[in-house]
Amino acid sequence: MTHLLPSVSVRLKLTLLYGGLFLLAGAGLLAVNYALVSSRLELPFGVRIENRRAPLPDPIGRGPGLLIVRAEAGEGGDTFIASAPSPEAVQAVRQEAEAVRRELQMATLQQLLAQSGVALALMALVSVGLGWLVAGQILRPLSAITATARRLEGSTLHERINLRGPKDELKELADTFDQMLGRLDAAFETQRRFVANASHELRTPLAIARTEVDVALADPGAGRAELRAMAGRVLEANQRSERLIEGLLTLARSERQLRSSEPIDLDLAAADALSEAAGEVERLGLRVSSVLGRAPVAGDRALLERLVANLVENAVRHNHPGGWVEVDTGRAGPLAVVRVANSGPPIPQDQVTTLFDPFRRLHPDRTGSDHGAGLGLSIVRSVATAHGGHATAKALGAGGLEVTVELPVAPAG
Repeated sequence: MTHLLPSVSVRLKLTLLYGGLFLLAGAGLLAVNYALVSSRLELPFGVRIENRRAPLPDPIGRGPGLLIVRAEAGEGGDTFIASAPSPEAVQAVRQEAEAVRRELQMATLQQLLAQSGVALALMALVSVGLGWLVAGQILRPLSAITATARRLEGSTLHERINLRGPKDELKELADTFDQMLGRLDAAFETQRRFVANASHELRTPLAIARTEVDVALADPGAGRAELRAMAGRVLEANQRSERLIEGLLTLARSERQLRSSEPIDLDLAAADALSEAAGEVERLGLRVSSVLGRAPVAGDRALLERLVANLVENAVRHNHPGGWVEVDTGRAGPLAVVRVANSGPPIPQDQVTTLFDPFRRLHPDRTGSDHGAGLGLSIVRSVATAHGGHATAKALGAGGLEVTVELPVAPAG
């Protein structure tokens, strides 16, 4: 039934809160003031006893003296005058004086209470009005954030709040919201580019396979040798699609939260990767040098092994005949380091960071070739980030690339 209750704005809530707090504080102040005045209120008069021969001293002695007259109905009244006052007369005058004193004190306190109550009510109304204005001023940045959030969609993530004003909690909230929009904008742009590139890359091998099949079916006289050649080309296209899909799945897996963690030494992973690439190294006549020191880390074993294998495969694949490859592993303080460098075609330094983007092309032999899908370094960066590390690349002056991956060392034990 809560959805049937009328909604109350934060501005109204703050206004009521301000007004309620003011009323409580004012009522408390009024009570304290009343108590203090009541305890300290003393009217400065005493009782004057008159004697026709000589005035007697004030029996009460707390003021200049007062001739007590109790006015009843009309103009009559009782005046206490004693020419030879007896003790009973003095006592009666004293009691009457105290009664007058109490009545005046009560009247004074009631007047104080009434006037203070009226002032409190007026100030409460003023405080509610001021609270409404102040709450609106304070909540104005929230209105800007809400308006921006309502306008946002996939094509308007470039908008920002850009809140101006002092550095306070609302300014911090707006800046955090802007930073979140920046990350979302970058993520959406990466996703759009990734989907477009993946669609293009998958279309090519599928188109090749379909063309080969169509050509074979259109030729009723195709011999066994031609069909076998067609089947080989179709198989090669399918293998290319499989590599691309496997790379996409690995990349997606590396971008999710890690579900398992186990120790692994990167020097052993590098040795296995070099062993697997030995055939291609021999075919290209590459010179391989390696310094494999212990580099213990913890994480997803399959992803970490894929990271090292991608570094070695890229160094071998994007090389030229007779070139060289260097693979080093070790520790640098609290970090485990893998460095892979290779000779190859020159790479503009300002485009090195883009090599970590999926399907990034600098020239035909770098990405998107028949040997790979252009996802190798993208997977390397994603795996490194998922394990709390980072990957950097540097173009070499004589051509080629050097990639360094740093990951936190696994805790001992």
